[in-house]
Amino acid sequence: MDTSYPREDYLPAPSHKREPSPTVLISPPPRDHLIWSIFNTIYMNFCCLGFVALAFSVKARDRKVAGDVEAARRFSSKARCYNVLATAGSVVLPLLLAALIITGVIHLSKLAQESVGFFTYQFSPSDEADK
Repeated sequence: MDTSYPREDYLPAPSHKREPSPTVLISPPPRDHLIWSIFNTIYMNFCCLGFVALAFSVKARDRKVAGDVEAARRFSSKARCYNVLATAGSVVLPLLLAALIITGVIHLSKLAQESVGFFTYQFSPSDEADK
């Protein structure tokens, strides 16, 4: 039996040094905000901003499918802006209206309490004597 050749147990481990490759950062594809735009169009269409956001969302999706990532990013940014405006307007305006109604009711109740004294005022003391 010849044992002159090196066995696998005694072989040095091969080095797996890789040269550092240039890192290429691949940005994720832009979001088109289509669901948010549909929601704003159907449920909270404040000044038609939801419809405008829907149009930009569809354009963003079309550009993304066509491979024009930069145009898709621009349309996506516009769609997000219009969606934010539509959502904020649809949430803030009802809250503002509710606050105005509540303050109006409080003001009218105070006014009614103050006017009770005016209507119960006796103009002349002789009205009681006549009875």
